[in-house]
Amino acid sequence: MAPRPRQLALALDHAESHAREDFLPGPGNVAALTLIDTWPDWPANTVALVGPEGSGKSHLAAIWAAASGARVMSGRALTVPGLLAALATGALVVEDAAAADERALFHLLNLAREEEAYLLFTAHTAPPVWPVAIADLASRLRALPVVTLQAPDDAMLRGVILKLAADRQLTLDEAAIRYLSTHIERSFVAARAAIIALDTEALRQGRPPTRALAAELLRGGVEQDDGKP
Repeated sequence: MAPRPRQLALALDHAESHAREDFLPGPGNVAALTLIDTWPDWPANTVALVGPEGSGKSHLAAIWAAASGARVMSGRALTVPGLLAALATGALVVEDAAAADERALFHLLNLAREEEAYLLFTAHTAPPVWPVAIADLASRLRALPVVTLQAPDDAMLRGVILKLAADRQLTLDEAAIRYLSTHIERSFVAARAAIIALDTEALRQGRPPTRALAAELLRGGVEQDDGKP
């Protein structure tokens, strides 16, 4: 029997939905979701969402930005000359805020207080452990309310797998979902990597994204294409 011809796997961009209705609530993120949903009744005008990569920080930040009209920028892009423009709408998301220049971060906190603006920081670690040398900034960071997102439980992991698959228009049967949720690391990053790999390999081989293909991938049994003709 002739070998099955390979289908070229194209590197297509599959945007993940950050709509409110697509956020998956669970025990590990209920406090963070409640914070976002109760704005502007926050404990302070500046709060921090903390959690591992892929835990939903950016999704929650996008939900809040849509509700508040906040601008969104990365910590590395934060500069002192651009602070007034960044706060033009009265609300700002700073993603990966721990990477921001501390002088810019210090001035941002002061300006936001003066303007009575709202700030939402996202980061992998809590503000008190960010490496800053400005004593007043360190003091301000220690005082910030922090909400932490936790690793997913079983139900959440299955839900994340389904959502990521849907974002890529990938149809998984129950056997594939069960296999992935019990054989990958219990993390959002692992779920995303597994779905991307399964989608890519299914397209390359012209096969459906079944449990069998998922098992081959996780066991390392899929032949890797080296790009040669």
